[in-house]
Amino acid sequence: MMYPYIVLSDETEITHSHIIEENNVLCVEVHFERPTEEGFDLARCILPTYKWIKREGFNDKEIGEFERFLKNNAHLLYKYAASGGVKIA
Repeated sequence: MMYPYIVLSDETEITHSHIIEENNVLCVEVHFERPTEEGFDLARCILPTYKWIKREGFNDKEIGEFERFLKNNAHLLYKYAASGGVKIA
């Protein structure tokens, strides 16, 4: 299951998984998706390793910006992944 996190000004939607345990490491999968005329650009990264497991349509500069975003938001992504997504009152 993927939970919504934020939508950026260019319509890139960022979602995240629940906590996934792999080899005794707690991981979160973060998905970036932006609509295009042909479909979607997408990228998927695994925290805490910051390994990109999928990337289509986003350039190197954009991926670098996403990595900075992830480093600044990783603690929140883990928090929300553990609690079942962002809770809106």
